[in-house]
Order: sequence, then C-alpha cells, then structure tokens
Amino acid sequence: MGPFITFEGIEGSGKSTQIRLASQHLEERGIRPLVTGEPGGTSLGVKIRELLLNRGPVEIGAESELLLFAAARSQHVQALILPALREGRWVLCDRFSDATIAYQGFGRGLDVAFVRNVNTFAGGGLVPRLTILVDLPVETGLGRALDRAARQSGPAEDRFEHEEMAFHRRVRSGYIEMARREPDRFRVVDGDRSIQEIHREVCMHLDALLPIAGDSCPSGTSAATKNPSPS
Repeated sequence: MGPFITFEGIEGSGKSTQIRLASQHLEERGIRPLVTGEPGGTSLGVKIRELLLNRGPVEIGAESELLLFAAARSQHVQALILPALREGRWVLCDRFSDATIAYQGFGRGLDVAFVRNVNTFAGGGLVPRLTILVDLPVETGLGRALDRAARQSGPAEDRFEHEEMAFHRRVRSGYIEMARREPDRFRVVDGDRSIQEIHREVCMHLDALLPIAGDSCPSGTSAATKNPSPS
C-alpha cells in the first residue's frame, strides 16, 4: 500500500496551493502521486460537490450534509483512492474524514462520536498515514477565501465561507483538538506565512516519510530518490 497523505485546514488556509506544490516536490524525486480532493474525485463526487459548496435554492440540513459528504467519500475511496494505494502510489488528498469531524461535528454541532462512525463506514476504515494541518487565524483565512470567491468566474463555491464567524472558529478549534489527540499523525503547519516558507516545512514532513515508504514507491524509483537530501 502506498502512503495516504491528507491536507486539512479552514477556509482560505492555503492547503490547496500546498498540495499542488507538494505534488511537484514528490515528482522531482521520481514519485508521481495521485492528487485528489473532497468532495469530488469521481463523477458522483463532483455532482455532490455542486450541491454542497454552491449557494443556491436547495436547503441542506446538518444531517443531510453529513450523509452527502459520506456518500461522496465512499465512492471516492472505493473507486479512486484504494485502487491507487493498492498499486503502491502515493495519494495526496485535499481534505478527508477529519474535515467532516471539524465541519459537521464541531462546526454544525452533530455528535462527534456519531460522525466518526459515519466516517469509518464511508471510508472503509481508511486512516491517513500523515495529515498536514495548515492552521491560521479564522479572520485571515476567511478574508482570503471570500476574496478568492469574488474573483471566480461562474458559480462560486462559497457556501461555507458565508457561515457566521463563530462557525469557523468552532471548525478551527475542532482541527486543533484532533491534532492534539493524534500527534503521531498530524503535523500542524503555521499557515500565516509566505507560500514558500510553508512549502519548505511541508516538504520536510514529506521527506520524513520517504525512507519508510519502501516498496510503496513506484517501480523504477532509485534508492537515492527514496532517501533524498533535505530540500
């Protein structure tokens, strides 16, 4: 099985930029990761994403929101993520089950234990080997996210951005609590810095995985590539 690495963070944290740069970093070392994200990754996931992230006339309750994310995840894991991992590929995923706990559990106020059970069922028990949490103040991230949405052409994926500030603070608190509880899996990265400063720290965490990835690396990857010098 290849390593499964997730990137998490509040709105506007910059995690999507960092996952793109992380992919380039691995490619420079001879590793071609699968880069994907949630909700999405499959044709079903894309349809569900349209419902969940675009503001519109469809009202979605907290419980329905949870189950829609779960449906997208189940299809994503079974159709895309697990097949890639079984081939030994590295998989980088923009949000996964921790986002559901943070947003629907801590943010919406649903029972966190129940949300975890739904996650386990939908994800088939899949747990990331490494989760990079890009953390920054809510006000900073939300300001970035709203600016980005305003510049988008076509429908803006800004349904969550328009939630009240208290919601986003609960989401951030949820992420920090999860990282505190699972220090072996989470790496908390200060997102209130330049893109390159954040990228260098992300690369450090990725490079720490290379020696233990072993046979998970794609065939043809040299030993030197598996044990690179720090970037």
